[in-house]
Amino acid sequence: QVQLVESGGGLVQAGGSLRLSCAASGRTFSRFTMGWFRQAPGKEREFVAAVSWSVSSTYYADFVKGRFTISRGNAKNTAILQMNSLNAEDTGVYYCAAGDWTSDWYHASGLGIYYWGKGTLVTVSS
Repeated sequence: QVQLVESGGGLVQAGGSLRLSCAASGRTFSRFTMGWFRQAPGKEREFVAAVSWSVSSTYYADFVKGRFTISRGNAKNTAILQMNSLNAEDTGVYYCAAGDWTSDWYHASGLGIYYWGKGTLVTVSS
């Protein structure tokens, strides 16, 4: 009933930027928090960033260090992740997620996440 579709991934050189977009659709979509997780090859899934429905609250993983910015589209059914100063460790599949915010999001346990996108691949060369 709710679908999340990511776009914007691709190949970029270290130091470059990418802009990821997640579009949510479905008549059952509520005022969910939307965010991004990623999974690098051989590593576990980790939290990247999230933004509340009202855009009044944003949450970031420590490794972002001001490089990434999450925002919400005007229709509130889109989550944008602007990634700057990318490095090789940012390589991975980035997944859009929607649900109810809890601190569990920081641990990428899946708790509080109701919907997942299929992911978009980000490859940073160096």
